[in-house]
Amino acid sequence: MVPASDESSSAGPSSPGAPTSSVPSVPPSSIPHRVARELGLPRKHVEAALALFGQGATLPFIARYRKERTGGLDEVQLRELRDRAEYLEKLEDRRATILESIREQGELTDELARRIRGAETQQELEDLYLPYRPRRRTRATMARERGLEPLADALWEGTLDDREAPDAARDLVDPEHDLPDEDAVLQGARDILAERVSEDAGLRGHIRDVMRKEGLLTSRALRGKKDLPEAQRFRDYLDHQEPVRKVQSHRILAIRRGESEGILIWGVEAPDHVLPWLQARVLGNRPAKEQMEKVAVDAWERLLHPSLESEIRLELKKQADQEAIRVFGTNLENLLLQAPAGERIVLGLDPGFRTGVKAAVVSRTGAVLDTGTLFLHQEAAFRDGVRQLVKGHGVELVAVGNGTASRETEQAVREALDEVQGERPAVVMVNEAGASVYSASELAGEELPELDVSLRGAVSIARRLQDPLAELVKIDPRSIGVGQYQHDVNQTQLTQRLDDVVEQCVNRVGVEVNTASPALLAHVAGIGPTLARNLTSFRDDQGGLRSRKELLQVPKLGPKSFEQCAGFLRIRGGDSPLDATAVHPERYDLVRRMAGDLGTDVPGLVEDTGRLKKLEGRLERYAGGEVGLPTLQDILEELRRPGRDPRDRFEPPSFRDDVRKPEDLKEDMVLEGVVTNVVAFGAFVDIGVHQDGLVHISKMADRFVKDPHEIVSVGDRVKVRVLSVDLDRGRIGLSMVV
Repeated sequence: MVPASDESSSAGPSSPGAPTSSVPSVPPSSIPHRVARELGLPRKHVEAALALFGQGATLPFIARYRKERTGGLDEVQLRELRDRAEYLEKLEDRRATILESIREQGELTDELARRIRGAETQQELEDLYLPYRPRRRTRATMARERGLEPLADALWEGTLDDREAPDAARDLVDPEHDLPDEDAVLQGARDILAERVSEDAGLRGHIRDVMRKEGLLTSRALRGKKDLPEAQRFRDYLDHQEPVRKVQSHRILAIRRGESEGILIWGVEAPDHVLPWLQARVLGNRPAKEQMEKVAVDAWERLLHPSLESEIRLELKKQADQEAIRVFGTNLENLLLQAPAGERIVLGLDPGFRTGVKAAVVSRTGAVLDTGTLFLHQEAAFRDGVRQLVKGHGVELVAVGNGTASRETEQAVREALDEVQGERPAVVMVNEAGASVYSASELAGEELPELDVSLRGAVSIARRLQDPLAELVKIDPRSIGVGQYQHDVNQTQLTQRLDDVVEQCVNRVGVEVNTASPALLAHVAGIGPTLARNLTSFRDDQGGLRSRKELLQVPKLGPKSFEQCAGFLRIRGGDSPLDATAVHPERYDLVRRMAGDLGTDVPGLVEDTGRLKKLEGRLERYAGGEVGLPTLQDILEELRRPGRDPRDRFEPPSFRDDVRKPEDLKEDMVLEGVVTNVVAFGAFVDIGVHQDGLVHISKMADRFVKDPHEIVSVGDRVKVRVLSVDLDRGRIGLSMVV
């Protein structure tokens, strides 16, 4: 049964009280206090973090270099509190707008103002504002214009019963104003009351909660669409229902995709007891029982249910968006932080049958050394071409894109390398998602103006193997293919989240200022696209930077930008060894003091394990002011391993030579694969057959798994067992329980 509302404990919605003459003063809200309470964080640390954001500090800078102020809040916590504070600020702005709007209408009472100020969510605010919102003409509006509100009030206040109502209505019959008889008059009065019921915040709130907890999501095929071939992609939803509270994000997104493609129709059904409950609430002790029952049914069927159904549909969409965006962000982070092969000479191959295999050799720094096109059907020429490129440039690794003809290309390359004397380069399959997008981009045109678009993809594949992060930042993350219905979710929120992830990854790894591309530099904290272009121009004009101090000479890179970016930019082989570390320049004097106390200089201190060991027990002596143990421990770690790359060590995966296409797969076959995408219901794994297999979440471990990310990440090498192969539907079922 639906519980009674505290706000509507009477027989039904009440009429507004007398308006106040002015808006009572609104006490200033404590956003930091509320954020701290909701997230379970110390208020002083939340206040400090929000103050830093307010001063223009970036998230990576705060997380890394202001740990003392924030109590060591990590990037996830900082993002959560920043986003929550932004939501609450918008909520306060909306609250003020609503109060002012109702005041201007002369309808603001002390009680209404109190309720508006006490509303904690956007939904509560909008429910309270609904009766006062400027609206289009409704049936109730027209009834009021015809003078029927006094009759509606009489029915509502209980001064008329069902027997007396027609007599009272007869006096209001007016054919010239579309009121030909007492039935039309009573209908108009009921329209006013139905709208009043539908706009009662207490009723709406409780019924909405019931629909969330007990409602059913239903979906079915549109008439005539169930047997169409394109409908088979949505076969699980052609006649489907499940509790609203249990529906998972990927199912909502799939159903909405089916709706947008004209295959499905879906909605939210309320439990059967809602209408009887509403009728009882509307009737209360009023004597006009027949009229009130009609009011309740009309309010429910015409106004409340369609409105609340739309709201819950939107809620489900937002929740699904948030989950999909979270999954996409996690996958992107893992993809960007894949182990780099490092500074090795790489032959990149972009496979293709008809147009040939595009080849590009890049140097240890990513510069293009050679390009060409090889054809698989010209077997001898293909092998000769590969050997010439490998021997001519001292190739150390071969990167093969994992698209069409990838396994054929890989096999042909291996056969060519079998005839190479001495050490042979390893052959590695590389995820080429988004390479074609990069090839045709304006950025690729600027970086590789002398190359045909078709060859740029091979360069990108080679560079991806050297440094996935440095190359993938050049591509719109939505084109990389590690999301779930990414084109169906809120694009503004998705872009913000992915931008945050890229920034987080770039700054966690650090950027070599003298070799980084403008695209990579643009994601360094405090820089952005304009300063990145200025920095690369200045760097190239100067023949490279020798110290971080020179950053201040870059046009438009002022002290604030320097503070934010300097610690994330590396200068190897420069004037100071500290410039190659994550130690911020603001702490250089402190490091010099440490070195002096140990009887050496800074170069003598870096990587000197003996001296650094002595520092461990005396770090407290250097604490003071804005420097505490967290910062001191970070400095000590950087001195031990200056400029350490936090990414894993590179190890190339390997596929079975006898498995190249889905037809080669057999049930119970055990294979090695690479995780290409993680979604809410499992993980997709590349096993070298041009088509990823799915490990359902129920097959990821011999225990219950709530989130696939608990088990795997994008880029992980895993062993899988083949469960099923459906060639007709193009599906491969895998299990990680081998």
